[in-house]
Amino acid sequence: SDDNRFFWDGVREGKLLIQRCKACGSLRHPPGPVCPSCHSFEWDTLQASGRGTVYSFVVMHYPEVPPFDHPNPIGLIELEEGTRLVAQLVGVKPAEVQIGQAVEVVFNTFDGDLALPQFRLATAAATVA
Repeated sequence: SDDNRFFWDGVREGKLLIQRCKACGSLRHPPGPVCPSCHSFEWDTLQASGRGTVYSFVVMHYPEVPPFDHPNPIGLIELEEGTRLVAQLVGVKPAEVQIGQAVEVVFNTFDGDLALPQFRLATAAATVA
């Protein structure tokens, strides 16, 4: 929809964009037409760093959805900017996922046109920077 098109366009360009209220500066995700803090309809976007921590997670066992590995760890990621979003955790075994782990965004494309932001454990170089 028009409310979240910017987010998916950004993902296709390798950018993690978060909606920001022009009136009060509040960040919000998922995006919406009105700021929940001040009720303004005016907004723009902020490009997030892509770094965050695992706030919570689940391991999805069913249904098995190709092309994703199973069991499939799904994290609630708290971004450095303060907003949270739900995304798949990649490159880590479900038993190794822990709340508080540092993660960084990666962008992957599936079936030629489906682009998704996913998160992997942050590298040592990324956590120092």
